[in-house]
Amino acid sequence: MSCILHIDTSTEVCSVAVSENGAVIYHDESTDEHAHSSKLSLMVESALSFTDNHAIPFDAVSVSSGPGSYTGLRIGVSTAKGVCYGRNLNLISIPTLELLCVPVLLGRLELSDDALLCPMIDARRMEVYTNIYTRSLKPLEPTSAKVVTPDSFSEYLSSHPVYFFGNGSSKCKGFLTHPNAHFIDGIRPHAKYMCPLAEKAHVRGEFSDVAYFEPFYLKDFIAGKPKTRKI
Repeated sequence: MSCILHIDTSTEVCSVAVSENGAVIYHDESTDEHAHSSKLSLMVESALSFTDNHAIPFDAVSVSSGPGSYTGLRIGVSTAKGVCYGRNLNLISIPTLELLCVPVLLGRLELSDDALLCPMIDARRMEVYTNIYTRSLKPLEPTSAKVVTPDSFSEYLSSHPVYFFGNGSSKCKGFLTHPNAHFIDGIRPHAKYMCPLAEKAHVRGEFSDVAYFEPFYLKDFIAGKPKTRKI
């Protein structure tokens, strides 16, 4: 097995974890404003110190690769690359929407065999970053930014129970009233849930190029106009 440092900064949560032999042995998180820029480096340093003090050598760094917050993803990937370069480690990229599915699959909720999972990340206005997954995390369509309407996901809801979750799912509660539409509150991406996905990638040797890897932003960053100060 392996020892992997996990970093997630894809949404408002900033989190770091360490797993060894498939089990999480360290984790930390912050939901403070601007935590990605002000606290991530300190959280990573603490995680590295923890493993160094226990004489546990790292094998890889996994990072949530998006979609999600443009700034958050950029900071997380840059930090992950820095650790990889500094310690000569492999880089593993974890799609954020798959990461969101992990706490649902590991939770106490009993899902039928034909259940579909629909993680959603808020993309502002009525858009969400989303995809549809089977219980084995097979994507059924390309990840996209969707505008939520009453007809959204009708082709899946007509024949499957579909579970919606993530910080973008609240946009759908007023529209998706089909009996097969189910909503799960409180599901957030977190570095500690990256462990099973990263372990699988590590065993398969599915590593990203540290030099050239870029986050999956999905949409181009559009900077807002600075506010004009009145004199």
